[in-house]
Amino acid sequence: MIPSDPIMLLSFINLKLRDYYSSLEALCEDMDISGEEITEKLAAVNYHYDAEKNQFV
Repeated sequence: MIPSDPIMLLSFINLKLRDYYSSLEALCEDMDISGEEITEKLAAVNYHYDAEKNQFV
């Protein structure tokens, strides 16, 4: 289960990307979650996925 609060979600996703996954796509596939839903929630608080850095910035 992923956090529903956008700031907690940001922290959770960036930690997973940093420590366990090489891309957002790999994280979403492995955890069976929607990448679109994550990007929309984080875009609402002005964070966007940077594939080069492999994190939301």
